[in-house]
Amino acid sequence: MNQSDHSSEIRPREELIAYGADRITTRRLLSIILGSGNREQSVDQLACTLLKTTGGITNLSQASTAELCAISGIGEALATRIVASFQLGQRALEASLPSTAVVRGPEDVYNRLRHRLGNLGQEVFVVLALDVRGRVIDEIEIARGSLASVEVHPREVFRPLIRRAAFACIVAHNHPSGDPSPSDADLLLSDRLQTVGQLVGIELLDHVIVASSGYYSMLDCLTESPVAIQP
Repeated sequence: MNQSDHSSEIRPREELIAYGADRITTRRLLSIILGSGNREQSVDQLACTLLKTTGGITNLSQASTAELCAISGIGEALATRIVASFQLGQRALEASLPSTAVVRGPEDVYNRLRHRLGNLGQEVFVVLALDVRGRVIDEIEIARGSLASVEVHPREVFRPLIRRAAFACIVAHNHPSGDPSPSDADLLLSDRLQTVGQLVGIELLDHVIVASSGYYSMLDCLTESPVAIQP
């Protein structure tokens, strides 16, 4: 009898204890979070319904409490338990990143932010405050927007950087569409931020667009003489 044959005969919690969390299926892990089923579905069937209805584990991890409550068999208690579980996993990933990690290029930025931004359903704009050696002093969320855009003003970007005595910065935001190619608005914002950075003495090193398919570095798009604006 192989492991898969045997695992079907035991409850998910016992399977996890016997084989380890990394050895059991996503469905069985979800069954453990759910705890029990209902009159219509067993816990295993309910886990299958969740994964099928949402379109898989990635979409499920992004679902809101309201979206989960709209699924048959999922009440508020289960919905909040699922959302909390995924949020804990996200925070664990973020906490594993060294707070003073050195950023050497856009790939480092992407690796740092892809779990946080890569699969979001709305645009989120963040800034990395760097010291003179390129180490991350802080990672600051500046704004949240819609599926297609996020409103960002230079003063909101540089105010926290000045407070933290940052030497330089890198900004980043995500494209929920999955395509990291920059828009005209992205190009204009990069120029504006570069100009303000020169005025306040905090250099903008890059603007990285993060998407599920990869990333785009706007370093080559930053002009040597960006348009003049008021900070």
